[in-house]
Amino acid sequence: MSIEYIALDLETTGVDPKRDKILEIGAARVKDGEILETYQSFVDHKIQIPAFITELTGITDEMVAGASSVEQAVAGLLEFGGELPLLGHNILFDYSFVKRAAVNMGAEFERTGIDTLKIARKFMEEPKKKTLESLCGYYGIEREHCHRAYDDAIAASRLYGFLKKDFYLVSPAAFAPAPLYCQVKKDSPITKSQKVYLNDLIKYHRIEPDVSIDNLTKSEASRMIDTIIRDYGRIKR
Repeated sequence: MSIEYIALDLETTGVDPKRDKILEIGAARVKDGEILETYQSFVDHKIQIPAFITELTGITDEMVAGASSVEQAVAGLLEFGGELPLLGHNILFDYSFVKRAAVNMGAEFERTGIDTLKIARKFMEEPKKKTLESLCGYYGIEREHCHRAYDDAIAASRLYGFLKKDFYLVSPAAFAPAPLYCQVKKDSPITKSQKVYLNDLIKYHRIEPDVSIDNLTKSEASRMIDTIIRDYGRIKR
């Protein structure tokens, strides 16, 4: 089966696309196992990267400082990928983050995808853990930088090649792109009243925020207000 696809992986600040942010995008256009083009971008959200994410990925605040905005980085990815199907290990995770960003930009993003995690779970008994790390170890796929977007995208593409070699004849349909389903609503920007109250809370409690208030969404602002009230209390008049 000849197929062309975009191998994709993201590094993010967490696992919830409603709350967390894209830090790095890594992608490659692959045809019949050959890498034709690549796309890589850091994303600067003007926030402090959680320490556990830096420990996991090696991505620091200094590395993303001055990099593309999420709109610029995702627009570049959409142009790079065109209408090609996406491939990744648990590709719906990456797709959900990109789709949310695309919808907030006013762009449509409906794609098909190939999930190496789903394929491995369908056919393989060993290894017990079907993480990208475990499966790369099983097949002897060498990786320079684990938990970095481009390297993980390429690792997933190589894993797909090994899986196809071992199991394609068992079920060819399992290796074909399938629709990716993810419902996303456009985020509303922070309201004027939220901005005033949040700035009052910050000033009252003498807090130094690690995010730009103006860039918050309505839901993010609401969560930030709730967190400050929980940790510091309300403003006493």
